Amino acid sequence: MDTPPTSQHSQHSPATHCGLVAVVGAPNAGKSTLVNALVGQKVAIVSPKAQTTRARLMGVAIEGDTQLLLVDTPGIFEPHRRLDRAMIAAAWGGTEGADVIALVVDGKGGLGPKVTEIAEGLTGRREPIYLILNKVDLADKGKLLTHAERLNAILPFAETFFISAQTGDGLPELKRALAAAMPAGPWHYPEDQVSDASERALAAEVTREQLYLQLHAELPYASVVETEKFSDREDGSAEIHQQILVERPTQRAIVLGKGGTRIREIGARARAELAVLLDRPVHLYLHVKVKPGWDEDRGVYRDIGLDWVE
Repeated sequence: MDTPPTSQHSQHSPATHCGLVAVVGAPNAGKSTLVNALVGQKVAIVSPKAQTTRARLMGVAIEGDTQLLLVDTPGIFEPHRRLDRAMIAAAWGGTEGADVIALVVDGKGGLGPKVTEIAEGLTGRREPIYLILNKVDLADKGKLLTHAERLNAILPFAETFFISAQTGDGLPELKRALAAAMPAGPWHYPEDQVSDASERALAAEVTREQLYLQLHAELPYASVVETEKFSDREDGSAEIHQQILVERPTQRAIVLGKGGTRIREIGARARAELAVLLDRPVHLYLHVKVKPGWDEDRGVYRDIGLDWVE
């Protein structure tokens, strides 16, 4: 990952600390929910569906004199197409240059082969690796201890935490421990900045989140959102034009809904959330376009923040 830009806050006192935390794990472990909780507001989209996160995103959290740069990565899973391979490359790439790697595990589920495979893939790393068993509010306490023992047998973790990103249980202790592990140095971002995402990228992610929340089966995975235009109106409001790319005409019909009801609902909810995140009125215009093979278009990968992989 590129080195973050240094801000005016770099003139902080010599006592400041700043470092990278790579948040990795299998799909649906709660990585994005954890990043949002540590930052204190929403910076990454979440949904009940697996593989919601497609590209790396950085959330910026503050703990005392420490700035935590939290790299939210896509879930690591078995790839079946180029887009999958690019997402997995982004996940492992997110660990490069990290001061701490945080492996997030769904504590209420079983330890499937993918979780143990990720743990095995982290062996030999020089960075401290923390095990974070998430969703403890929903998990059997006995199973949590068993999960922790099994994973520590594969990879002796520097620290093990039991948390719930949803309820906040265990988060203060985790945040303090992460801050204590960060090296001394200036902050890279202003104190009020919570993410490295541009407003254009944020707008596309918010609309994509609504596709995951409102559409069923595989359709969200067969679509992508591109922000074509983002401009400021004279009254201070934002005007945003986006296109939703799908692979087939039948998919376009589903996204539109009967009489356009579905696309209006997607737009209304995305518009409302963007108005809160951007702290100003938003005019959002959505267009659904059929583009067969969009997931083989280099330009799409560039737009959504993924590297092209062979």
